[in-house]
Amino acid sequence: MPVRGALERYLVKEGSKVRLDEIDQNEKELFQHGGKAEHLPYFDELRQELQLLQKVLYAENKRRVLVVIQAMDTGGKDGCVKSVFSRVDPQGINVKSFKKPTEAEMSRDFLWRVHQQVPRNGHITVFNRSHYEDIIAVRVKKIFEPKVWKRRYQHVLDFERMLAEEGTVIVKFFLHISKEEQRRRLEARLVNPAKHWKFNPDDLADRALWGEFMEAYEDLIERTSQKHAPWYIIPADRKWYRNLCVARIMVDTLRSLDMKYPKIGWDPSKVTIDGKKPDLSGTEAPAPPAEGGEDKKSGSQRKPMAEAEGVG
Repeated sequence: MPVRGALERYLVKEGSKVRLDEIDQNEKELFQHGGKAEHLPYFDELRQELQLLQKVLYAENKRRVLVVIQAMDTGGKDGCVKSVFSRVDPQGINVKSFKKPTEAEMSRDFLWRVHQQVPRNGHITVFNRSHYEDIIAVRVKKIFEPKVWKRRYQHVLDFERMLAEEGTVIVKFFLHISKEEQRRRLEARLVNPAKHWKFNPDDLADRALWGEFMEAYEDLIERTSQKHAPWYIIPADRKWYRNLCVARIMVDTLRSLDMKYPKIGWDPSKVTIDGKKPDLSGTEAPAPPAEGGEDKKSGSQRKPMAEAEGVG
């Protein structure tokens, strides 16, 4: 299993039941001591390692990674993507957001527009909203009758199984915020003129259906969390905690692939440039940081998360 130790608490194992109302959206269980400032050095280490792992993924050019992020409005999808993946080489990552289908998309099957955006070898693609919108929104807003969204579960399962069998690593996150935290974030958008553009009156209509959305997400996550395409339910009221958890899960997932730089069929020591041989001393590729990394402020070795925080 890619994710080890403490973070497995957020993994939805295949066939397990989901009760979102039993999950504390404000918890910081795995990083109990301190807040954002205290854990920023570790977050930076994770982002650095994610950057290095993506370079190997790109160079190896054998596998690809699909990251699915779902949440209620104001749940932090944009902020999570920006914070966690900001150091990844833009040549090796693509972020796609699936909004309301266009007329052309509506005239085709609901996965048509999605399949065109899946990652190619060596790349990471992040779906900021995804094909799951075509189940959740259709169900809660009663756009189609139940038989339509019910059969889409099997279509999605088959689709993700095909991607996995063809070499795509899939990891899915549900950023779980509380209704009260959503209220605070909506109010913040109204108070700050610079955030007015982010406010959509339709968000209030969805908020009125909060219970229906939670029920739909519980059903969806239960039905579609598979070993080859797992869901993680991340407490998301604390933005810094959300980002730490997602970053660590991404690092563990990429570590588990045991990727290698491709072997070359030539001897670098025999290469000359303008008749001279370059000095190749100290050219060994740096290894990814050891688990836990080093605290850049103190220079002391940080313990792995579970050990450092007394959990796991």
